[in-house]
Amino acid sequence: MVTLAEVAQHAGVSASTVSYVLSGKRSISTTTRQRVEESIRTLGYHPNAGARALASSRSNIIALMIPLRTDMYVPVMMEIAIAVATTARAHGYDVLLLTGEEGPDAVRRVTGSGLADAMIVMDVELRDERLPLLRGTDRPSVLIGLPADTSGLTCVDLDFRATGALCVEHLASLGHRDIAVIGEAPGVYERHTGFAERTLQGLRGRARELGLRLLHRPCEGGYDAMALTLSRIFDERPGTSGFVVQNEAAVEPLLALLRQQGRAVPEDVSVVAVCPEQVATQASVRLTSVAVPAQEMGRHAVEQLVAKLGGRGSDEVVLLPPELTVRASSGPAPGWTGP
Repeated sequence: MVTLAEVAQHAGVSASTVSYVLSGKRSISTTTRQRVEESIRTLGYHPNAGARALASSRSNIIALMIPLRTDMYVPVMMEIAIAVATTARAHGYDVLLLTGEEGPDAVRRVTGSGLADAMIVMDVELRDERLPLLRGTDRPSVLIGLPADTSGLTCVDLDFRATGALCVEHLASLGHRDIAVIGEAPGVYERHTGFAERTLQGLRGRARELGLRLLHRPCEGGYDAMALTLSRIFDERPGTSGFVVQNEAAVEPLLALLRQQGRAVPEDVSVVAVCPEQVATQASVRLTSVAVPAQEMGRHAVEQLVAKLGGRGSDEVVLLPPELTVRASSGPAPGWTGP
């Protein structure tokens, strides 16, 4: 392990000069700074993280709060986490991953201990209990998600309300009048998780404007739960010809059950999904879908946080516009002959 003293000896300067170059606390001549930096590169010196934090009052760590719940699609969460980690590293920050369902206690732990310089918060609920603490601390934070009240907060998210509306518009343009929404697990709605609630608002609002009938059924995912949910849908609305799925675990069970019932996709029923691109393209029927831009969300969140840490950022809401890609799972409603 190369020491600071060895760097100083190699550069022909004092140890305090090396320290000032690293911390930026004092002005050092360009020639001296370049010599020190060249010695650091040549020797492969890495400052001790603990000592650096004590000297600068910065840990160069970002805390990522990402509760890993059983009713959430973990691959999407982890894709966002990887984007956060890689973008943070490019800006010189490491990421501390907090995966427990601690709620406000996790925020208190980070702000009270100095574990991290800033926070990125995921799995945001409409009336999230963490928000008062985030508003009250001087540590910068960014939410990947959208609560009901965004005042005093910086948020990044897919525009899920517009996503729901876009799915309805697509099915309506193909003549579908009865649409069923297969949603996330019931617990996601019981917690009033922002992305699920906002998608549903967009679906219902646009369906009402277009005069469509829309039925929403939460689903745990998996074959048995999907079989029960699908049976209930066709019992209540036998004429259902369009499905919107916001539940990755329900995609393949739905397609399998429709095949077993002799309902061809898209000739008899159309399916539109809100899901990662990989899920849509690898399904047994390539799905018309609105992609969840996980990497873009993670990258935006870090960039906004770094701007805040540098004194340049301000509270704002960034909503990424949805894009619908038409594939093999959506087509004209049975008997529809066009507008």
